[in-house]
Amino acid sequence: MYQDRILLTSNDILEKNFKFDAKGYRPQEVDKYLDLIIKDYEEYKKIIKELEQERKTLIEDNIKLKQEIRRLRAQLEALKDTGSSTGFTNNADVLRRLSNLEKIIYGKE
Repeated sequence: MYQDRILLTSNDILEKNFKFDAKGYRPQEVDKYLDLIIKDYEEYKKIIKELEQERKTLIEDNIKLKQEIRRLRAQLEALKDTGSSTGFTNNADVLRRLSNLEKIIYGKE
């Protein structure tokens, strides 16, 4: 899903070997590689932020749907208590809406 945005795997970092120069590792090579790592970390932070926002939105939606279910159940109970003939049509409608909401929330078929 995010593979096209992340350049390095943990294994890539672990197995990276730098070439030795007369005084040790080549600084340009190390800097270039560290720049890739920094870019990946910045991308990880963006991904985490996006997922947190998506999670927050889903939680809010879930709360709203559960409130709607509670409201419909209360409405259904009130209609059952009246026992009127017009309540039958309304009861069927409420049951259908409640069933649809439960399918959305709980994934029931």
